[in-house]
Amino acid sequence: MRLAALRVKTGIIINPKAGSVTDLDLLRQQIAPLQPAYQSFTRKAGEAHLQAAQAIRKGCDYIIAAGGDGTLNEVVNGIAAHAADVRLGLLPLGTGNDFARCLKLPATIEENVEILRRARTRAIDLVRVKSDKTRYFVNVSAAGFSGKVNEKLTRTIKKTWGPLAYLRSAAAALPNLRSYRTSIRFGSKERMALDLYNVIIANGRYVAGGLPIAPTANPGDGLLDVILIRERPAAEMALLAARVLLGKHLSSNAIIFRRVPKISIRSRPGMWFNVDGELVGNEPAVFEVVPRALQFVVGRK
Repeated sequence: MRLAALRVKTGIIINPKAGSVTDLDLLRQQIAPLQPAYQSFTRKAGEAHLQAAQAIRKGCDYIIAAGGDGTLNEVVNGIAAHAADVRLGLLPLGTGNDFARCLKLPATIEENVEILRRARTRAIDLVRVKSDKTRYFVNVSAAGFSGKVNEKLTRTIKKTWGPLAYLRSAAAALPNLRSYRTSIRFGSKERMALDLYNVIIANGRYVAGGLPIAPTANPGDGLLDVILIRERPAAEMALLAARVLLGKHLSSNAIIFRRVPKISIRSRPGMWFNVDGELVGNEPAVFEVVPRALQFVVGRK
C-alpha cells in the first residue's frame, strides 16, 4: 500500500549532521518519493523535538525522524502528547542506529524509503521517565558505570576497535568504578536496597552501535527489561563486560534481572540517567511503560 492511498500528511525531521550523511543533495533526492508536506533540518540539539511538534501543529499525522537514535528520541518527545493520532517512521542515518537494529530495519536508504512509503505499522511501547523533568524514550536508559564507558567510547576507538570498542572502553573505565547505594521498587510489590555499579532500563535491545545490552527485550510487550549490575571486584567486572559483548550476561551472578511495567529508583550519590542520548537529572527517577502507545512504521508486522 502506497502513501498516496493512505491519505496522510507527512512531516520529515532531518538531522543533516547524522553520522552516515555525506551528501545532503543526494539525500534530498532519495527522500523525495515520500512527498513531505513539511520538511525541516536541525541545526543543534533540541530542535528535532520542537520541529516534530511544529509538524503536528501544521496538520501532519505521519512524522519521520531522519537521523540517528538521538534524533529519534527528540522526535518521540515532540509527538508523545499526540502519539495516539500519529504514525512514526524512522530513516536511520546515524552511526549506531540501535533502535533501527532492534526493529530489523534494512541498512540502505532506498530500502528504508520504500518501507516508509508503504507505511505499515506495528504498535510499540513508549517509556515515560519522571525525574527532574518528564522525558520519553523508546530504546534504552542507563546510569552509573555505563556513563563512564560512554565517555571512553570515542570515535577513534569505535573506528579502530570495531565490534570490540565497548570492551576496550569498559577496560579503560574500570579504574573509575564507583558504586551507588540504591533503593529499587518494582511496581508496587518488590523492593530492594543494594550497592550497584549500573542500572539499565530497556525497551529495545541494543546500545553503542549494536551491543546487545538487553538481548530478550521486546519493544511491544508492555514490559521493561531491567538489568542491575551489582558491586563486584574489577576483575569480575572485566569478565562481565566480555559477556555483555556476547549478550550472555543475564545469567551472571553479578546481574539482577527483572521484567516489569514500572520501576522507581533512588540512589546515593544520585545517578544521572542517559535516555537515548539525552541526560535526565540525578533526582529519584520513575520509569513506566505506556503500552503500545506508538504506531511505528516497520518493514513487516
